[in-house]
Amino acid sequence: MTHFLVTEENPSGKKLEEILAMVRKDILDRCALITDDPRPEARAVLTNNMRILNLLTDAILLAEDSTSILDKAFGPSQSAKGGLPRIGVPEK
Repeated sequence: MTHFLVTEENPSGKKLEEILAMVRKDILDRCALITDDPRPEARAVLTNNMRILNLLTDAILLAEDSTSILDKAFGPSQSAKGGLPRIGVPEK
């Protein structure tokens, strides 16, 4: 069972791209707190966070593409309403 993603067992879960976007926003908020800190440690953390933000953006785009593929092929997900997964083998 997943903790965060929408599934049959977790109909109130979120889409992967939604979770990734929330994480990206949290990182952006934290970056705003350290942008004016001139210490080398803060600069290093900010640089790392900027790289992570770029990777998250790429991951969000991939997740959105997967959702689009599934929507086109099988219609909107019904998992939140207790429906079966659109692809894969349901857990027993």
